[in-house]
Amino acid sequence: MPSSLEIAQDATLRPITEIAEEAGLLPDEIDPYGKYKAKVSLDVLDRLADRPDGKLINVTAITPTKAGEGKTTTSVSVTQGLGHLGKNVALCIREASLGPVFGIKGGAAGGGYTQVVPMEDMNLHFTGDIHAIGAANNLLAAMVEAHILHGNALDIEPLSVSWRRCMDINDRALRDIVVGLGGKANGYPRQTGFDITAASEVMAIVAVAADLFDLRKRLGAITVAQTRGGEPVSAEQIGAAGSMAVLLKETIKPNLVQTLEGQPAFVHCGPFANIAHGNNSLVADRVALKLADYVVTESGFASDMGMEKFMDIVCRLGHIRPDAVVLVATVKALKHHAGDPDGGLDAIETGAANMLRHIGIVREFGINPVVAVNRFPDDSDESVELVKKLALEGGAYGCEVNDGFLHGGAGAAALAEVVTAAADEKTDFDFIYPLDATIEDKIDAIAKRVYGADGVFLQPAARAKVKEFTRLGLTELPICMAKTHLSLSHDPKLANAPVGFTVGVRDLRAYTGAGWIVALCGDMQTMPGYGKTPAAMNVDIDERGETVGLF
Repeated sequence: MPSSLEIAQDATLRPITEIAEEAGLLPDEIDPYGKYKAKVSLDVLDRLADRPDGKLINVTAITPTKAGEGKTTTSVSVTQGLGHLGKNVALCIREASLGPVFGIKGGAAGGGYTQVVPMEDMNLHFTGDIHAIGAANNLLAAMVEAHILHGNALDIEPLSVSWRRCMDINDRALRDIVVGLGGKANGYPRQTGFDITAASEVMAIVAVAADLFDLRKRLGAITVAQTRGGEPVSAEQIGAAGSMAVLLKETIKPNLVQTLEGQPAFVHCGPFANIAHGNNSLVADRVALKLADYVVTESGFASDMGMEKFMDIVCRLGHIRPDAVVLVATVKALKHHAGDPDGGLDAIETGAANMLRHIGIVREFGINPVVAVNRFPDDSDESVELVKKLALEGGAYGCEVNDGFLHGGAGAAALAEVVTAAADEKTDFDFIYPLDATIEDKIDAIAKRVYGADGVFLQPAARAKVKEFTRLGLTELPICMAKTHLSLSHDPKLANAPVGFTVGVRDLRAYTGAGWIVALCGDMQTMPGYGKTPAAMNVDIDERGETVGLF
């Protein structure tokens, strides 16, 4: 079988204008970026305001392993499978960050014969959205420094500046740095650091803003520091919000591309689900829901990560509701969670405890889960059938094999049929916590009802932030948990379906522009680092000028 990159490079793509027209977009509602990708104007939301929304299908997974379970591949598979059944469908996924593209995870376009194309463009710069977000973030940082240097009219306490810089590369050396060295002309010396752009509040704001003017308002509400009297200082007060909005006026528009089988795919924003809220943009979902009868939207990592944030943050802010959830599982992952990667059927039964916990998490939100067994070539029929049996006995609405990697939409048609049936069922959707609960109670609810913890422990820094945020009137914001994706707990060593643990929260950050509070659990870092042999070492240009080694 050809590699995913070779399949993508050999694919015959249709002009993006044709994809847009078939999706129901008017010519003046798209701005092509070359032949095969385009920006979509949000004017379409006004034109189709009275049209009912389509069915919303969220794709998530069991606790991932370092090898990856193919969640994006499954998202594309379900989309192509629905297309194979003749359904009017659209896909919504996140943009690829250069950090994981050149790290361990690789690209974010799917794989095999279920991909979004042009794959190389998507994984390398795309339409420049992430770079624009980084530029806006760092413009604000520079303007804060300039304000303090040139008179400090707002009476900012320099050591209180909380706004960090960002970049779209994994660079651990930038996690904690000192700026302002070299004398007064270079600013006030203080400790700060970089986040990866996916963890920037600007990324979060673009991902949840309703339109350009909501974006401008949210940018102005960012808190960057405090005065010497303890009052918050905003980006609006610094005078940066307007110029940041100008840098992002094209970025707020969703990007339109296509699957290998010609379904429209909206690819927009790229927050990670372990250190951010982990979902594509709300405007992409809203546009797709007006254009298609079925919308497949992917949440990062597992149901305790991106899906929980999709339900408790995105659905709450955007007033949208999911109709079904696809939960991706693999034979390999269940054996991994059993601690026996090379084991047999017994290992699958042991590791299935993780899958059953995730089925329960989906049910906790009142949604029907459909388990997709993403099949690998060396999976035996007996092992796959056992996973299906365990999933159905554990409360899944349905369970089908996903063979999309090898066979495209035809290989996912049976899965798509079960998904449509689940989406047609009545749901009893509800949030995990009410907004009027205290900050501690919201964190406790997520830990207990989603992770299966006994409770939470707030370290002194986190407890101090609770008091501060309460004083500032931020108690009614939702919570965005930043924790490891490798365990249902905050500890990556606690495998399968752990019990008897307490979630440790070391610090809190208020994203006053995005509209939530980030809880940092365990030793979670908001700037990743590369390992000994990152994927970047395998990416190159061949003698024909073609990219090789990208996956």
